[in-house]
Amino acid sequence: MNKLDLRAAAAERVLLAAHRGVSGGNIPCNTLEAYEIALRQGADIVEVDIAVTADRQLFVFHPGMEMPHLKSETAIKEMQGSQVSELAYVNQDLVKTECVVSTIDEVFELLKGRCIINIDKFWTAMPEITEAIRRHGLSDQVIIKTSAQDKWFKMVEEIAPELPYMPIINDIDRCTDQLLKMNINFVGAEVLFRTELSQTAQPEYIESMHKKGLLLWANAIIYSYKAVLAAGHSDDYSLTRDPDLGWGWLADRGYDIIQTDWTLPARLYLEETGRRFRK
Repeated sequence: MNKLDLRAAAAERVLLAAHRGVSGGNIPCNTLEAYEIALRQGADIVEVDIAVTADRQLFVFHPGMEMPHLKSETAIKEMQGSQVSELAYVNQDLVKTECVVSTIDEVFELLKGRCIINIDKFWTAMPEITEAIRRHGLSDQVIIKTSAQDKWFKMVEEIAPELPYMPIINDIDRCTDQLLKMNINFVGAEVLFRTELSQTAQPEYIESMHKKGLLLWANAIIYSYKAVLAAGHSDDYSLTRDPDLGWGWLADRGYDIIQTDWTLPARLYLEETGRRFRK
């Protein structure tokens, strides 16, 4: 089994996506070190955030997090690439580390041939990111995403029609039928549902997407307790209360990909309970 064949891998097992790699202690997120740890802990997919400098260079960093992650009052979008190259992350105690802000090229070379790469913030520099993906020969090793808006669908169709694409859908899916008619490599959708009664959380919806050959991505992560991404079936609930109603619920519901900040505990739980591999 080629682990980089997204559909074949999802047919074999529930896939785990490491949110910004695996970070903690002295290892910041979105770094080469965090991605290496994620792979060693069994991640099938890693998420990379893209930030674009004033001179249109691409770095792997979550825009808007310059102060907490770099102690910088200046946003990367306002810097030159040469300035970003001199920056270093701070750890969770806000102490400077040896971890630097990597270029997209450095991250792509680290991950090439090792996992699927989920490109977040793809819409911020669609032509430049697409060119980098093609230049590194990663067209079959990425997932690109945008919010579910016509303007992004048209841009993907024009700029990156061959790249595996997932729209980010909320409680109601209003775009699948449209995307199936477009010249886009539509492989599935990331769904954000506030309650178990949402359309995108219904077993019938999940089954209908699978019948169309489409995959579904759910999020166990919590970036803000005010933003409900999976009706409360979260990493926090899994770790502190009952994983059967966290990661287990998402797997049992039929989601093909679970994004988590806790790759190793999630993997061990799914494997030990017989939920990881398809029967």
